[in-house]
Amino acid sequence: MIQKRNYDTKRPPEKEMIFGIRAVIEAIDAGKTIDKILIRRDMTSSIGRELLEKLRDIPTPVQRVPIEKLNQFTDKNHQGVIAFLSPIEFTPFESLVPMLYEQGKTPFLMVLDGITDVRNFGAIARTCECAGVDGIVIAARSGVAVNGDAIKTSAGALHTLPVCKVADMHAALQYLRDSGIRIVAATEHATQNYTDADMCQPLAIIMGSEEHGIYAPNLNLATDQVCIPMLGKLESLNVSVAAGVMIYEVVRQRQNNH
Repeated sequence: MIQKRNYDTKRPPEKEMIFGIRAVIEAIDAGKTIDKILIRRDMTSSIGRELLEKLRDIPTPVQRVPIEKLNQFTDKNHQGVIAFLSPIEFTPFESLVPMLYEQGKTPFLMVLDGITDVRNFGAIARTCECAGVDGIVIAARSGVAVNGDAIKTSAGALHTLPVCKVADMHAALQYLRDSGIRIVAATEHATQNYTDADMCQPLAIIMGSEEHGIYAPNLNLATDQVCIPMLGKLESLNVSVAAGVMIYEVVRQRQNNH
C-alpha cells in the first residue's frame, strides 16, 4: 500500500495570496511585491508557459510543487498557481548605500546569506532595528520568506527597517566592497576574535545559515573573517543570537569611538 504524502500546512490569510494564472500575470505587470510563487509541477498550458516566461525576468522565488500542495492553501480554483504577496515594500539595493552616504551616515548593514528560517530572520530584524542597523540584505531566490511569521517575530521591525532583495548575492557583496564598505563575516572556522575586527568603518556583517554557513564564494569576499568564542561543549550559537552578539559589538565600538 502506498502511503499518501501529507501536505498539511498553515494557510495564510487570503488577502496575502493571488490565485490563478491570469491574475498572477496581472499582478506582476502591475508591479505588486510578490514574496514567492508556487506553480503546479506538471503545468503545460499555453497561458502557463506565458507566466513562466514572465517569471524569468523577475527575482521572485518560484517553486514547482504537486497540486496537493497548492490545494492546501485554498479551496478556490487556483489553476495551478498561487502567488504570495509580500507584507512589506522592499528597498532597492542600488539606492540604499548612496542614500546612507548622502545622509552623512557610516553605513551599517546586515547581510543574510542562506538563512531561511523566518523566526530567526524576524529575531535578527528586531535586533537590527533596536541597534540602529541601516538595512538588511537577503537573497531573492534562496533567501528567507518575508511573511507574517517573520513580521510577528520582528515585533514590527520589518515594517520600518529597510530590507533589500538581491538577485545575485556575490555581486551585491562585490558592490558593497567597491562602495568602500568593510565586510565582516561571522564564521566558526575563523581564528580572529570578533572583538578584534575594526567595526567603526562603513560595515556589512554577513551571517550564514546554521546548516551550511556562508557560501564559500561569498565568504571569500569578506574583508575579515571572525568567530565568537565557544567555551562550552556546543560548537555554535543560534544564528539570531550570534547576529545579536555581532551587532552589539558594532554598537560598543562605535560608542567608544565617539
